[in-house]
Parts: sequence; structure tokens; C-alpha cells
Amino acid sequence: MRQPHSIRFHLTAVFLLFFLLVVVLGMFSIWRLSNFNRLSADVAEVWLPNTRVLGDLNNFTSDFRAFEGSNLLSSDAAEIAATERQMAALDRSIAEAERGFERIRRDATENELYGQFKQHWNDYRTLVNQIVALSHANRKTEALAIYAGASRTAYDAASDALGQLTDQAVAKAQAASDRLGVAYRQAFWLILLGIVIAGLMVVAALVHISRSISAPLLHLADRMRRLAANNTDMDIPETERRDEIGEMAQATVVFRNNAIELMRSQRTLARQAAMLEEQLAQEQRLALAQRNFVSMASHEFRTPLTIVDGHARRLEKMRDGAAGAEIGERAGKIRAAVLRLTHMIDNLLSSGRLIDGGAELYFDPAGVDLTALLREVCQLHREMVPGAEIAERFGAAPMPIFGDAKLLFQVFSNLLSNAVKYSPNGGTIEVEAAIVAGEAVIAIADRGIGIRSSDLDRLFERYYRGGNVSGIVGTGVGLYLVKMAVDLHKGRIQVESEEGKGARFVVRLPLKRVEPSKSLPPMDVEPSTPLDSPSIVSSDSMT
Repeated sequence: MRQPHSIRFHLTAVFLLFFLLVVVLGMFSIWRLSNFNRLSADVAEVWLPNTRVLGDLNNFTSDFRAFEGSNLLSSDAAEIAATERQMAALDRSIAEAERGFERIRRDATENELYGQFKQHWNDYRTLVNQIVALSHANRKTEALAIYAGASRTAYDAASDALGQLTDQAVAKAQAASDRLGVAYRQAFWLILLGIVIAGLMVVAALVHISRSISAPLLHLADRMRRLAANNTDMDIPETERRDEIGEMAQATVVFRNNAIELMRSQRTLARQAAMLEEQLAQEQRLALAQRNFVSMASHEFRTPLTIVDGHARRLEKMRDGAAGAEIGERAGKIRAAVLRLTHMIDNLLSSGRLIDGGAELYFDPAGVDLTALLREVCQLHREMVPGAEIAERFGAAPMPIFGDAKLLFQVFSNLLSNAVKYSPNGGTIEVEAAIVAGEAVIAIADRGIGIRSSDLDRLFERYYRGGNVSGIVGTGVGLYLVKMAVDLHKGRIQVESEEGKGARFVVRLPLKRVEPSKSLPPMDVEPSTPLDSPSIVSSDSMT
């Protein structure tokens, strides 16, 4: 049969043992406490009242004797009357104390002593009455003789009997108190011993549960966790047990075998999923590239083509009477629009190669004269936007650095293009360059619409555009490419801007040779910080 070996049977037996243990310990405690309660009741109901009543009797009888003497010695009628009233009150108190004592449980010895006290006290009270009567009859001499003789003897006999009764009551009360203390100590130690025994039995039961139930369950749980972590190289214990744990162990063996088969299937599915994911990613890249190109082409190409078409139509209408100067002016505008269109096409081709093909594949550093490159960039944008005011603030001396000329040209061209684009009200655009602490520091600043502070942290993210550039054509990839190219050169780019007051971008490039990274540089952008050299403006991420 499986039932006697089941966990339910073990736990039922253990809890039944605990219940019986609690019942036995409780009954034992009640038995000891009942004995203690009986002794306490004796002390509270017999000896304490007995001692209190006897003490009252001693006090009342001694006070009565004193008032008796005061009555005999008084000569004033009012004073005699007052002592007689006090004696009458003490008579009532003594009678009340006697009735209280008689209600208390007593043994034969106490009854005998109490009887002697009553007899002697009654004799004494008879003599006191005689003394009071003689005193009222002005027979003081006879009254004093009885007071000093027979009355004294009767009082002493009653007092001696009461004293013996009191001593015996005090002794028995002390004995009862001692028995109560012994009973308390016995009950305390016996109950403590019972608790210790119960505790040992509980510990033994817990050890049994831990070894036979808890530990095997924990071992099985550990193996289940390891199986969940795809660790199938293990043995499953407890499979031979004839209880629920044995069934769980056998189920774990089945689970392990299924996990092994599942892992084999997962490997096959993972390989297939990886292939599908790679194909899907490629399709997504192609679709994204197509959407970006269509969006960019529809905006960026429209403006220069419109300029070319407009001036061509104007020249066609003016072909008979047009002046040479006007033809030259319009031809210059057509050429600037074509240059702008050619520049955008070059940027698109370079951007596509950098983003889709991997920037490090197109990084070809060599010696570059930074002064000549910046002049070329400035001159190109003057030709594309003849009305732009671009101030060059760097000397004529060459500034040789080591870098990729095409990428650097695109970096500064994008920054300068943004400075022109986002300065709709004109203003001078400053381009500064200098060698500072072993670095080439290039600053491009404008006085245009500026960048909102909330946009600075995301300025160099791909396709991100500022919140204040609506209505201005742009794709949102310019500054992303700028940051990528600067990172390839192991450089840094920083920005300062205030909305409505322009922006400044600072590019810092090392002068020494740099090796290209093995992977694309990270595009997380550090927050803008104040610069030692002029702050730097304008961004295609405003586009």
C-alpha cells in the first residue's frame, strides 16, 4: 500500500502528536495550577481573614482596658460619659470581630482556645459592669480594688487565651504560605520540564520533516531550476520513494527528457529564426532607405530645381532684350542652385554609404590642411547662398591634421549649412579655428532661431528634429552623420544654444593619427557643456 508511506500520513501523524502534546501539557498545567489555586484560596479565605480578625480583637480588647482605667480615674461627669460611650463602641466592635472570627473555618484547637477567650472575656465584662456601677454610686475605692484585682486577673486570662490563639493562627498562616511557595516552585519546575520535553519533541519532529520531506523537495526544486536554465546534465534522486515526492521525482525525470528534446527543437528553430530575422532586417533597411530618400528628395530637391526653372523661364522670356549683366546675374543664380543640388546629391550618396555600409569602411585618414578645407566649405556656401554673411576667423597659416578630408568636409559643410538654414533673418555666421592644447578646435556660430534646451540631449539622434523648426525643410540626419564622423576621428562635438539667440557648435579633433574603430561609434550624445573656446551652433538635427 502507498498510503502509509505518503507525506499526508507523515504530516498527519506529526500534527496529531503535536495536538496530543499540547493537550497533555495543558492538562498537567491545569492540575498543578488547581493545587496552587487551592492553597492560595486557603491563605486568602482562612489565614488572612483569621489573622486580621484576631489582630482587631487584640487591639479592641487592649483599648477597652485602657478606657476602663480612664473611666475610673475621671472625676468630670462629661469625661466619664465620653469614656462610657467609647467602651460601648468597643463592645460593638469586639462583638463584630467575634462574629467574623466565628464565620471562619477553624480546627478543634482553635475552637478550644477561642472558647477559653470567650469565657474569660465574659467574666471580665461582668466585673467591668460592676466597676462602672460602683463608680456611679461614688464607691470609687471598691471599684478600684476590683479593677486592680479580679478585673485584672480576668482580663489577663482573656488576653493570654487570645494571644495563644493569635500565635497559633500566625504560625498556621506562615505554614500555609510556605506550602504555597513550595507548590509554586514545584509547579514552575514541572511545567518548565514539560515545556522542555515538548520542545525536544517538536525539534525531533521538525528534523524528521526536514530530512524526509523538506530536504528532498528542495533538492527537486533545485533540479527544476537547473532544468529551467537548460542544464539537463544531472541525476534526479528520490525516484524510488513510494510517496508523493517519488512521484514528483519521476515527473521531473519526464520533464528533463522533454526539456532535452525541446532544446534540440529550439536550436533548429533558432537557426531558422535568425535567418528569417536577418532577411526581415534587410528588407526593413531597404524599405526605410526608400522612404527616407523619397521624403528627402521631395523636399530638398524642390527648392533648387524651382530656382533653376524660374530663372530659365525668365531668360527665355528675356532672350531678345536681356542685358548682359542681368543674364550673368541669373546664370549665377542658376549655377548656385545647381551647386546646391549637386552638394545635396553628394551628401545623400555619402550618407547612404555611412549609414548602410558601415562608417568605418569609408574612413580613409590622411594629412589634411584644415585651413584650406574650411575656406573651401565657406566659399561653397557663399556660392550656394549668395546673401549669406560668413565670417572666417582663422589665419592664413596651414593647420595640418590627420583625418579623412571627405568626411571632415561633410562635417563642416553640414554645420555651416544648418547655420545658414536656421538664420532666416540673416546675421553674420562666424567660423573660427585654432590649435589649442594639441587639438584642432573649430567653432561655427550663428544668430538664428537657436535650439530649445529640451532638445539638446537628443540633438545628435538619427531623424530627430527640434521642436522649433516646423516649416523648415530637413531630414534629421545631418547632425547624426556629423557626430558619427567626429567619433571616427576620435574627436568631440559640443553645443551651446539659447532659443531665439542662435547656437554654437565646437568640434575638437586630435592632430595625431587615429585608427578606425572596429564597429560603428556609439551615437549616445553627451549633454552639452560650457566650452573654453566659443560655443558652436546649428545642426541638421534641427532639420
